[in-house]
Amino acid sequence: MRLAAVSDAGPLIHLAEIDSLELLSAFDKLLIPETVYEEIEKGGVPDGLSDLSYELVEADVEKVESKELDAGERAALAFTTERAVVLLTDDLAAREAAADAGVEVRGSIGVIALGYGRGLLHRDEAAWRMRALQRETSLFVTEAVVERGIKTLDEM
Repeated sequence: MRLAAVSDAGPLIHLAEIDSLELLSAFDKLLIPETVYEEIEKGGVPDGLSDLSYELVEADVEKVESKELDAGERAALAFTTERAVVLLTDDLAAREAAADAGVEVRGSIGVIALGYGRGLLHRDEAAWRMRALQRETSLFVTEAVVERGIKTLDEM
């Protein structure tokens, strides 16, 4: 099964903070809206992003009306609603908007789980990286969410 994803800035930043951007290679195709790339450029392009295979895409941020989402989140969501791709986001409001639009969503924990499922990581390494997201990054993630992610690994 070929799996394509479009990412907002969150997973790119959070996975980079734990040196795990390579896990995005679990997707057969990674797309980054130009608006998202411009956002991450302002804060400094994460180390390792240039090592990934990805495609910059144009997305119409005006197609998604939401005061809760920033321009990058709106661009990523707009792109996914027109195509059969997964939205990568760690933002709760973006997840809810995607669910309302019928779009499949994965956050950074889901990317780690996919990396495990596709044989890029052993189970213990995947669990360690999930915990590292909570301990070592700017991502706010609860213990319950991390434990649910680890339970998913055990069910795979």
